[in-house]
Amino acid sequence: MALQISATNPEHPALLLELPWDVPLEEWPEEYLVPLPRGISRHVVRYSRAGDEVIAVKELAERPARREYDMLRDLDRLGIPSVDPLAVVTGRTDASGAPLESVLVTRHLGGSMPYRSMFETTMRPATMHRLMDALAVLLVRLHLAGFAWGDCSLSNTLFRRDAGAYAAYLVDAETGDLHPQLSTGQREYDLDLARVNISGELLDLEASGALHPSVDPIEFGMEICARYRGLWDELTRASVYPAGKYHYIERRIRRLNDLGFDVAEMQIEHASNGDTVSFVPKVVDAGHHQRQLLRLTGLDTEENQARRLLNDLESWMATQDDYAPGDPLGARPEVLAHRWVREVFRPTVRAVPLELRGAMDPAEIYHQLLEHRWYLSERAQHDIGLDAVVEDYIRNILPMASKTLQPTAE
Repeated sequence: MALQISATNPEHPALLLELPWDVPLEEWPEEYLVPLPRGISRHVVRYSRAGDEVIAVKELAERPARREYDMLRDLDRLGIPSVDPLAVVTGRTDASGAPLESVLVTRHLGGSMPYRSMFETTMRPATMHRLMDALAVLLVRLHLAGFAWGDCSLSNTLFRRDAGAYAAYLVDAETGDLHPQLSTGQREYDLDLARVNISGELLDLEASGALHPSVDPIEFGMEICARYRGLWDELTRASVYPAGKYHYIERRIRRLNDLGFDVAEMQIEHASNGDTVSFVPKVVDAGHHQRQLLRLTGLDTEENQARRLLNDLESWMATQDDYAPGDPLGARPEVLAHRWVREVFRPTVRAVPLELRGAMDPAEIYHQLLEHRWYLSERAQHDIGLDAVVEDYIRNILPMASKTLQPTAE
Protein backbone atom coordinates (compact mmCIF):
# COMPACT_ATOMS: atom_id res chain seq x y z
CA MET A 1 0.00 0.00 0.00
CA ALA A 2 1.40 3.42 -0.96
CA LEU A 3 1.95 6.20 1.55
CA GLN A 4 -1.20 8.29 1.99
CA ILE A 5 -1.63 11.60 3.82
CA SER A 6 -5.19 12.67 4.63
CA ALA A 7 -5.12 16.30 5.78
CA THR A 8 -7.50 19.13 6.70
CA ASN A 9 -5.43 21.72 4.82
CA PRO A 10 -4.23 21.18 1.22
CA GLU A 11 -0.85 22.72 2.15
CA HIS A 12 -0.05 20.17 4.87
CA PRO A 13 0.60 17.05 2.73
CA ALA A 14 3.45 18.74 0.84
CA LEU A 15 5.01 19.93 4.11
CA LEU A 16 4.60 16.55 5.79
CA LEU A 17 6.25 14.69 2.90
CA GLU A 18 9.60 16.06 4.10
CA LEU A 19 9.44 13.89 7.24
CA PRO A 20 11.04 10.38 7.43
CA TRP A 21 7.88 8.24 7.34
CA ASP A 22 9.94 5.14 6.47
CA VAL A 23 11.55 5.22 9.94
CA PRO A 24 9.76 4.10 13.13
CA LEU A 25 8.80 7.17 15.12
CA GLU A 26 10.89 6.08 18.09
CA GLU A 27 14.00 6.11 15.88
CA TRP A 28 13.53 9.48 14.17
CA PRO A 29 16.84 11.39 13.87
CA GLU A 30 17.32 14.40 16.16
CA GLU A 31 17.38 16.75 13.17
CA TYR A 32 13.63 16.18 12.71
CA LEU A 33 12.67 16.61 16.35
CA VAL A 34 11.70 19.67 18.39
CA PRO A 35 12.78 19.43 22.06
CA LEU A 36 9.50 20.07 23.90
CA PRO A 37 8.32 18.39 27.10
CA ARG A 38 6.10 15.37 26.58
CA GLY A 39 3.59 13.76 28.88
CA ILE A 40 3.06 10.05 29.50
CA SER A 41 1.35 8.25 26.60
CA ARG A 42 0.52 4.65 25.73
CA HIS A 43 1.81 5.45 22.23
CA VAL A 44 5.08 6.82 20.89
CA VAL A 45 4.75 10.61 20.52
CA ARG A 46 7.30 13.04 19.07
CA TYR A 47 7.32 16.77 18.27
CA SER A 48 8.56 17.81 14.86
CA ARG A 49 8.27 20.72 12.45
CA ALA A 50 6.23 21.06 9.26
CA GLY A 51 7.05 24.36 7.59
CA ASP A 52 6.54 27.08 10.22
CA GLU A 53 4.37 24.89 12.47
CA VAL A 54 5.39 22.64 15.34
CA ILE A 55 3.44 19.39 15.16
CA ALA A 56 2.83 16.42 17.46
CA VAL A 57 3.14 13.02 15.77
CA LYS A 58 1.53 9.99 17.46
CA GLU A 59 2.07 6.45 16.21
CA LEU A 60 -0.92 4.08 16.41
CA ALA A 61 -2.96 1.64 14.31
CA GLU A 62 -4.80 3.00 11.27
CA ARG A 63 -8.36 2.52 12.51
CA PRO A 64 -7.94 4.33 15.87
CA ALA A 65 -5.83 7.00 14.15
CA ARG A 66 -8.63 7.81 11.67
CA ARG A 67 -11.25 7.61 14.43
CA GLU A 68 -9.38 10.04 16.68
CA TYR A 69 -8.73 12.35 13.74
CA ASP A 70 -12.47 12.49 12.99
CA MET A 71 -13.33 12.92 16.68
CA LEU A 72 -10.93 15.85 17.11
CA ARG A 73 -12.44 17.50 14.02
CA ASP A 74 -15.91 17.11 15.56
CA LEU A 75 -14.71 18.67 18.83
CA ASP A 76 -13.18 21.55 16.89
CA ARG A 77 -16.51 22.21 15.15
CA LEU A 78 -18.20 22.23 18.57
CA GLY A 79 -15.70 24.78 19.90
CA ILE A 80 -14.30 22.42 22.57
CA PRO A 81 -10.74 23.17 23.78
CA SER A 82 -8.70 20.39 22.19
CA VAL A 83 -5.64 19.98 19.99
CA ASP A 84 -6.11 20.69 16.27
CA PRO A 85 -6.02 17.61 13.99
CA LEU A 86 -3.89 18.15 10.90
CA ALA A 87 -3.49 14.79 9.18
CA VAL A 88 -3.45 10.99 9.27
CA VAL A 89 -0.54 9.24 7.56
CA THR A 90 -1.13 5.62 6.49
CA GLY A 91 0.59 3.06 4.27
CA ARG A 92 3.97 3.54 5.96
CA THR A 93 6.73 0.99 5.32
CA ASP A 94 10.36 0.84 6.36
CA ALA A 95 13.36 0.56 4.01
CA SER A 96 12.85 -3.21 3.67
CA GLY A 97 9.15 -2.85 2.87
CA ALA A 98 7.89 -4.02 6.28
CA PRO A 99 4.70 -2.20 7.39
CA LEU A 100 4.86 0.54 10.02
CA GLU A 101 2.02 1.87 12.14
CA SER A 102 0.00 4.84 10.95
CA VAL A 103 0.38 8.23 12.64
CA LEU A 104 -1.95 10.99 13.75
CA VAL A 105 -0.59 14.51 13.28
CA THR A 106 -1.89 17.39 15.42
CA ARG A 107 -0.79 21.01 15.80
CA HIS A 108 1.28 21.69 18.91
CA LEU A 109 -0.66 23.86 21.34
CA GLY A 110 1.61 26.88 21.84
CA GLY A 111 2.39 27.78 25.44
CA SER A 112 0.96 24.52 26.78
CA MET A 113 2.54 22.12 29.22
CA PRO A 114 1.83 18.48 30.20
CA TYR A 115 1.19 18.11 33.91
CA ARG A 116 4.41 16.17 34.65
CA SER A 117 6.53 19.02 33.32
CA MET A 118 4.65 21.40 35.61
CA PHE A 119 5.69 19.25 38.58
CA GLU A 120 9.42 19.43 37.78
CA THR A 121 9.53 21.91 40.64
CA THR A 122 7.20 21.15 43.55
CA MET A 123 3.81 22.68 42.77
CA ARG A 124 2.00 24.49 45.56
CA PRO A 125 -1.42 23.12 46.59
CA ALA A 126 -3.10 26.40 45.53
CA THR A 127 -1.81 25.91 41.99
CA MET A 128 -3.01 22.32 41.99
CA HIS A 129 -6.49 23.54 42.96
CA ARG A 130 -6.43 25.75 39.85
CA LEU A 131 -5.51 22.72 37.72
CA MET A 132 -8.51 20.86 39.15
CA ASP A 133 -10.73 23.84 38.36
CA ALA A 134 -9.53 23.88 34.75
CA LEU A 135 -10.00 20.14 34.33
CA ALA A 136 -13.50 20.29 35.86
CA VAL A 137 -14.50 23.07 33.45
CA LEU A 138 -13.17 21.06 30.49
CA LEU A 139 -15.07 17.93 31.55
CA VAL A 140 -18.30 19.90 32.02
CA ARG A 141 -17.91 21.50 28.58
CA LEU A 142 -17.37 18.07 27.01
CA HIS A 143 -20.43 16.64 28.72
CA LEU A 144 -22.62 19.60 27.76
CA ALA A 145 -21.61 18.94 24.13
CA GLY A 146 -22.51 15.24 24.49
CA PHE A 147 -18.92 13.93 24.49
CA ALA A 148 -18.10 10.98 26.73
CA TRP A 149 -14.32 11.09 27.17
CA GLY A 150 -13.74 7.58 28.49
CA ASP A 151 -10.25 8.40 29.78
CA CYS A 152 -10.22 11.75 31.58
CA SER A 153 -6.85 12.25 33.29
CA LEU A 154 -4.07 14.74 33.78
CA SER A 155 -1.97 12.80 31.26
CA ASN A 156 -4.56 13.31 28.52
CA THR A 157 -4.77 17.06 29.14
CA LEU A 158 -2.57 20.03 28.28
CA PHE A 159 -2.63 23.20 30.40
CA ARG A 160 -2.06 26.82 29.38
CA ARG A 161 -1.69 29.83 31.64
CA ASP A 162 -4.86 31.91 31.73
CA ALA A 163 -4.56 35.16 33.72
CA GLY A 164 -3.58 33.61 37.05
CA ALA A 165 -5.55 30.43 36.38
CA TYR A 166 -5.20 27.63 33.83
CA ALA A 167 -7.12 26.55 30.74
CA ALA A 168 -7.32 22.82 30.06
CA TYR A 169 -7.28 21.24 26.58
CA LEU A 170 -8.13 17.68 25.61
CA VAL A 171 -5.17 16.05 23.92
CA ASP A 172 -6.33 12.42 23.52
CA ALA A 173 -9.76 11.62 22.06
CA GLU A 174 -8.98 8.00 21.19
CA THR A 175 -11.51 6.56 23.69
CA GLY A 176 -14.19 9.24 23.25
CA ASP A 177 -17.72 9.01 21.87
CA LEU A 178 -20.06 11.79 20.76
CA HIS A 179 -23.78 11.54 21.56
CA PRO A 180 -26.76 13.89 21.19
CA GLN A 181 -26.93 13.99 25.01
CA LEU A 182 -25.20 12.11 27.84
CA SER A 183 -27.09 10.18 30.48
CA THR A 184 -26.33 10.64 34.17
CA GLY A 185 -24.68 7.22 34.15
CA GLN A 186 -22.35 8.18 31.29
CA ARG A 187 -21.33 11.38 33.06
CA GLU A 188 -20.78 9.59 36.38
CA TYR A 189 -18.68 6.92 34.66
CA ASP A 190 -16.42 9.60 33.17
CA LEU A 191 -16.20 11.32 36.54
CA ASP A 192 -15.29 8.12 38.38
CA LEU A 193 -12.56 7.40 35.82
CA ALA A 194 -11.22 10.92 36.31
CA ARG A 195 -11.11 10.42 40.10
CA VAL A 196 -9.23 7.11 39.84
CA ASN A 197 -6.83 8.33 37.13
CA ILE A 198 -5.95 11.58 38.89
CA SER A 199 -5.37 9.88 42.25
CA GLY A 200 -3.13 7.33 40.53
CA GLU A 201 -1.14 10.00 38.72
CA LEU A 202 -0.62 11.96 41.93
CA LEU A 203 0.39 8.78 43.82
CA ASP A 204 3.01 8.24 41.12
CA LEU A 205 4.29 11.78 41.63
CA GLU A 206 4.33 11.23 45.39
CA ALA A 207 6.46 8.09 44.95
CA SER A 208 8.96 10.07 42.86
CA GLY A 209 9.17 12.87 45.45
CA ALA A 210 7.62 15.48 43.11
CA LEU A 211 4.43 16.06 45.12
CA HIS A 212 4.02 18.71 47.81
CA PRO A 213 4.03 16.94 51.22
CA SER A 214 0.69 18.51 52.20
CA VAL A 215 -1.13 17.09 49.16
CA ASP A 216 -3.21 13.94 49.66
CA PRO A 217 -3.52 12.20 46.25
CA ILE A 218 -6.80 10.52 47.18
CA GLU A 219 -8.40 13.75 48.39
CA PHE A 220 -7.32 15.59 45.24
CA GLY A 221 -8.84 12.82 43.16
CA MET A 222 -12.10 13.37 45.02
CA GLU A 223 -11.83 17.13 44.50
CA ILE A 224 -12.42 16.87 40.75
CA CYS A 225 -15.79 15.24 41.55
CA ALA A 226 -16.84 18.01 43.94
CA ARG A 227 -15.79 20.81 41.58
CA TYR A 228 -17.44 19.13 38.59
CA ARG A 229 -20.74 18.56 40.40
CA GLY A 230 -20.85 22.12 41.74
CA LEU A 231 -20.33 23.59 38.27
CA TRP A 232 -22.71 21.16 36.56
CA ASP A 233 -25.44 21.93 39.09
CA GLU A 234 -25.01 25.69 38.65
CA LEU A 235 -25.22 25.37 34.86
CA THR A 236 -28.15 22.97 34.56
CA ARG A 237 -30.36 23.15 37.67
CA ALA A 238 -33.93 24.41 37.53
CA SER A 239 -34.69 27.52 39.61
CA VAL A 240 -38.11 28.44 41.01
CA TYR A 241 -38.76 32.15 41.65
CA PRO A 242 -41.77 34.16 42.84
CA ALA A 243 -43.91 35.41 39.96
CA GLY A 244 -42.94 38.93 38.90
CA LYS A 245 -39.37 38.63 40.19
CA TYR A 246 -37.87 38.43 36.72
CA HIS A 247 -34.72 40.17 37.88
CA TYR A 248 -33.92 36.90 39.70
CA ILE A 249 -33.67 35.24 36.30
CA GLU A 250 -31.35 38.01 35.08
CA ARG A 251 -29.24 37.57 38.21
CA ARG A 252 -28.94 33.82 37.51
CA ILE A 253 -27.87 34.52 33.92
CA ARG A 254 -25.29 37.05 35.14
CA ARG A 255 -23.91 34.45 37.55
CA LEU A 256 -23.54 32.00 34.66
CA ASN A 257 -21.80 34.73 32.62
CA ASP A 258 -19.40 35.32 35.52
CA LEU A 259 -18.52 31.63 35.35
CA GLY A 260 -17.68 32.12 31.68
CA PHE A 261 -20.82 30.61 30.15
CA ASP A 262 -23.54 31.97 27.88
CA VAL A 263 -27.19 30.93 28.03
CA ALA A 264 -28.13 30.45 24.40
CA GLU A 265 -31.62 29.08 25.10
CA MET A 266 -33.83 28.95 28.18
CA GLN A 267 -37.11 27.44 29.31
CA ILE A 268 -39.46 29.52 31.49
CA GLU A 269 -42.69 28.05 32.84
CA HIS A 270 -45.38 29.64 35.01
CA ALA A 271 -46.96 27.50 37.71
CA SER A 272 -50.66 26.73 37.25
CA ASN A 273 -51.55 28.90 40.25
CA GLY A 274 -49.50 31.80 38.87
CA ASP A 275 -47.44 32.17 42.06
CA THR A 276 -44.07 30.92 40.81
CA VAL A 277 -41.89 30.82 37.71
CA SER A 278 -39.51 27.95 36.85
CA PHE A 279 -36.34 28.76 34.91
CA VAL A 280 -34.07 26.18 33.25
CA PRO A 281 -31.04 27.10 31.09
CA LYS A 282 -31.42 24.74 28.14
CA VAL A 283 -28.25 25.32 26.11
CA VAL A 284 -25.14 26.68 27.79
CA ASP A 285 -22.03 27.67 25.78
CA ALA A 286 -18.66 28.39 27.35
CA GLY A 287 -16.52 31.38 26.44
CA HIS A 288 -18.79 34.32 27.33
CA HIS A 289 -15.94 36.79 27.86
CA GLN A 290 -13.88 35.34 24.99
CA ARG A 291 -16.67 36.03 22.53
CA GLN A 292 -17.30 39.49 23.94
CA LEU A 293 -13.64 40.48 23.65
CA LEU A 294 -13.34 38.94 20.18
CA ARG A 295 -16.41 40.85 18.99
CA LEU A 296 -15.12 44.16 20.35
CA THR A 297 -11.41 43.94 19.58
CA GLY A 298 -10.67 40.94 17.37
CA LEU A 299 -8.40 39.52 20.11
CA ASP A 300 -8.74 35.75 20.56
CA THR A 301 -7.73 34.79 24.12
CA GLU A 302 -8.45 32.36 26.94
CA GLU A 303 -11.55 33.02 29.05
CA ASN A 304 -9.89 34.48 32.17
CA GLN A 305 -7.54 36.56 30.05
CA ALA A 306 -10.56 37.94 28.20
CA ARG A 307 -12.30 38.82 31.47
CA ARG A 308 -9.20 40.70 32.67
CA LEU A 309 -8.67 42.53 29.38
CA LEU A 310 -12.34 43.55 29.24
CA ASN A 311 -12.05 45.07 32.73
CA ASP A 312 -9.02 47.08 31.64
CA LEU A 313 -10.74 48.09 28.41
CA GLU A 314 -13.80 49.35 30.30
CA SER A 315 -11.62 51.34 32.71
CA TRP A 316 -9.72 52.88 29.82
CA MET A 317 -12.89 53.75 27.88
CA ALA A 318 -14.25 55.62 30.92
CA THR A 319 -11.27 58.02 30.66
CA GLN A 320 -11.97 58.91 27.01
CA ASP A 321 -13.65 62.24 26.21
CA ASP A 322 -15.92 60.71 23.55
CA TYR A 323 -17.11 57.86 25.80
CA ALA A 324 -20.82 58.46 26.41
CA PRO A 325 -22.86 55.27 27.00
CA GLY A 326 -26.38 55.62 25.61
CA ASP A 327 -25.54 58.86 23.76
CA PRO A 328 -25.96 58.38 19.98
CA LEU A 329 -23.36 61.11 19.42
CA GLY A 330 -20.71 59.30 21.46
CA ALA A 331 -18.17 56.87 20.01
CA ARG A 332 -19.40 53.31 19.63
CA PRO A 333 -17.81 50.72 21.98
CA GLU A 334 -16.29 48.85 19.01
CA VAL A 335 -14.53 52.04 17.86
CA LEU A 336 -13.13 52.71 21.32
CA ALA A 337 -12.12 49.07 21.71
CA HIS A 338 -10.09 49.08 18.51
CA ARG A 339 -8.49 52.35 19.60
CA TRP A 340 -7.52 50.67 22.90
CA VAL A 341 -5.94 47.78 21.00
CA ARG A 342 -4.04 50.18 18.73
CA GLU A 343 -2.93 52.71 21.36
CA VAL A 344 -2.64 50.68 24.56
CA PHE A 345 -2.60 46.89 24.18
CA ARG A 346 -0.28 46.44 21.21
CA PRO A 347 2.33 49.08 22.15
CA THR A 348 2.47 47.72 25.71
CA VAL A 349 2.98 44.12 24.60
CA ARG A 350 5.51 45.07 21.93
CA ALA A 351 7.58 46.88 24.54
CA VAL A 352 8.41 43.47 26.08
CA PRO A 353 11.36 41.88 24.22
CA LEU A 354 10.52 38.64 22.42
CA GLU A 355 13.46 36.80 23.96
CA LEU A 356 12.08 37.43 27.46
CA ARG A 357 8.49 36.37 26.84
CA GLY A 358 9.08 32.64 27.11
CA ALA A 359 5.88 30.68 26.44
CA MET A 360 3.55 33.57 27.29
CA ASP A 361 1.20 34.79 24.57
CA PRO A 362 0.39 38.54 24.22
CA ALA A 363 -2.78 38.36 26.34
CA GLU A 364 -0.93 36.62 29.18
CA ILE A 365 1.88 39.20 29.01
CA TYR A 366 -0.65 42.02 29.26
CA HIS A 367 -2.33 40.32 32.22
CA GLN A 368 1.04 39.95 33.96
CA LEU A 369 1.74 43.64 33.38
CA LEU A 370 -1.65 44.58 34.87
CA GLU A 371 -0.84 42.45 37.92
CA HIS A 372 2.53 44.13 38.26
CA ARG A 373 0.91 47.54 37.86
CA TRP A 374 -1.45 46.76 40.74
CA TYR A 375 1.48 45.66 42.91
CA LEU A 376 3.59 48.75 42.17
CA SER A 377 0.61 51.07 42.64
CA GLU A 378 -0.25 49.49 45.99
CA ARG A 379 3.33 49.87 47.14
CA ALA A 380 3.53 53.49 45.98
CA GLN A 381 -0.03 54.34 47.15
CA HIS A 382 -0.78 56.01 43.83
CA ASP A 383 -1.41 54.88 40.26
CA ILE A 384 1.68 53.89 38.27
CA GLY A 385 1.57 54.41 34.50
CA LEU A 386 1.98 51.50 32.12
CA ASP A 387 5.27 52.80 30.70
CA ALA A 388 6.92 52.71 34.13
CA VAL A 389 5.33 49.32 34.84
CA VAL A 390 6.75 47.82 31.64
CA GLU A 391 10.22 49.17 32.39
CA ASP A 392 10.20 47.76 35.94
CA TYR A 393 8.75 44.43 34.79
CA ILE A 394 11.39 43.97 32.10
CA ARG A 395 14.20 44.91 34.47
CA ASN A 396 13.19 43.06 37.64
CA ILE A 397 10.66 40.31 36.83
CA LEU A 398 11.01 38.87 33.34
CA PRO A 399 14.71 37.90 33.42
CA MET A 400 13.94 35.43 36.21
CA ALA A 401 10.48 34.39 35.04
CA SER A 402 11.57 33.64 31.48
CA LYS A 403 13.93 30.90 32.73
CA THR A 404 10.95 28.90 34.01
CA LEU A 405 8.65 29.73 31.09
CA GLN A 406 10.90 28.51 28.29
CA PRO A 407 10.09 24.97 27.08
CA THR A 408 12.78 22.43 27.87
CA ALA A 409 13.62 19.02 26.48
CA GLU A 410 12.21 15.98 28.21
